[in-house]
Amino acid sequence: MALTKVRGSGISGITISANDEITMPSQPAFLAVPASTQSNFAVGSEVVVVFGTEVFDQNGDFASNTFTAPVTGRYQLNVSLRLEVLDSASNYYYFRIVTSNRTYYQIFDPDFGQDNTYMTLTLGVLADMDASDTAFIYIAQQGGTQQTDVHSSSSFSGYLVA
Repeated sequence: MALTKVRGSGISGITISANDEITMPSQPAFLAVPASTQSNFAVGSEVVVVFGTEVFDQNGDFASNTFTAPVTGRYQLNVSLRLEVLDSASNYYYFRIVTSNRTYYQIFDPDFGQDNTYMTLTLGVLADMDASDTAFIYIAQQGGTQQTDVHSSSSFSGYLVA
């Protein structure tokens, strides 16, 4: 038999199953992926990574490539970017998780001696976010040829931890 804690609004907040599994259907959690490959992103400027498909958006907090924190707390944010047709002649690539309070980034030099066909970059952070703070992803290539793509198998996810 499941135990359900009901908030004052009559909406189920926490359910504990007979096997002690806990679910919180209103807990903020999302997973978004690109609707298609973002081809030949610009060189020399930051480009917002477009996540046009929500795999799930448990509390309705993700829209227009941006997660908006519904409450103050600590959020686990994760990004995985599959880049294709990297230019070994570029000076560097970087991508950032940008929140209202902080920016978290990865940077690398793609001098592999040849253009890489593909490479997957990941970054996970525990971010301090206030209610209504936002988070989104930028990518940039400095120097080289405009030829790199963000593949549709990339993803951006997050959930409220505490």
